[in-house]
Amino acid sequence: MHIQSGVHGGRTVVSEHNGVRVVNTGHHGGYVQHSYMSRGGHSYYSRTYYSHGGYHVGVYRGYYWGGHNYYGYYPGYWYHPGFYAWGYHPWGAPVYWGIGAWGWGGAPWYGFYGGYFAPYPVYSSPAFWLTDYLLASSLQAAYAARAEANADAMAADAQASGGSGGGADGGDQAPAASSNTVTLTPEVKQAIAEEVKAQLAAQEQQASSQGGGGGAAAPAAANASAQVPPALDPAQRTFVVDSDVSVVANGQECGLTAGDVITRLTDTPDGDNTVTASVAASKKSDCAAGQTVAVKVDDLQEMYNHFQEQLTSGMGELAKKQGTGGIPKAPDTATTASDVPTPKPDDTAAKTLQDQQQQADQTESQVKQEAAAGGGL
Repeated sequence: MHIQSGVHGGRTVVSEHNGVRVVNTGHHGGYVQHSYMSRGGHSYYSRTYYSHGGYHVGVYRGYYWGGHNYYGYYPGYWYHPGFYAWGYHPWGAPVYWGIGAWGWGGAPWYGFYGGYFAPYPVYSSPAFWLTDYLLASSLQAAYAARAEANADAMAADAQASGGSGGGADGGDQAPAASSNTVTLTPEVKQAIAEEVKAQLAAQEQQASSQGGGGGAAAPAAANASAQVPPALDPAQRTFVVDSDVSVVANGQECGLTAGDVITRLTDTPDGDNTVTASVAASKKSDCAAGQTVAVKVDDLQEMYNHFQEQLTSGMGELAKKQGTGGIPKAPDTATTASDVPTPKPDDTAAKTLQDQQQQADQTESQVKQEAAAGGGL
């Protein structure tokens, strides 16, 4: 069992036993991963996420590289190739899509991050619309995580002081207002948009072969003989942070949160399985933009996975909206089931995560007792 406390609070617990991988992020939930099936020389895994009483299941392709196992998101269905091509080619005329069309007006997360994120005033192609969709989804997740962390801290304070945590200053209080400086620059957003285009082009190729064993990966990872995980693909440089991550800058830990953006600089992990990246954009209290940081390859891979999942979700939204609200009509948006069928959720995942959480509590308590007693020496 590996237990890590984040710079911004929270705790991640990872354990593996008998081929079952359990990753727990506390009140944010977690997932339980099992071996699922083999096809085309690749191993696939079933991953059941549990959060706030709900289940979500996905398929992940296994990669083995440099003595480490990695898991890359594999879609449960494919759109027809023409829809992916439509996604990365320009529209005939710019599409005006305001805050009202997005439905963000009055949303707490948008007000909080208004100084960090500004959507494009017009969209010249679906790729730029998807870029704002991806960033907005990440920032909504960051806001929710921050609000929950605040609620937990306030509840703990109330318990310590003998209060109930209720009343006007209760745990549902929103975070304080964010900085008013726009730090997600047009250059950074352009880099994300280029990544969207590249991934859609790769997915177009994969859809043409009905999933052909490579997954929704960048072209280098689509080769059946290439086992380098997408996180280390030389063609993949820009990553949008998907959750709280601790990295190291100048020998000191600092934190990144969902919606921050980093650029991977090196392709070969060091002995600690980290690579070097530059912080392209970050929010107030996170690692400063421009800093060079050491980030774990596992964390990069999860950023990639989340990017792929959100891209699939965003294409689904475009499929619903095409031909309406000024968005041009798209070609065939029908889907074809993946060659690796999506499994049913593991309905024991909630209990497994709860048990792991209790074990982690006991382990931390024991370590603290041993440390207080001189480390048990």
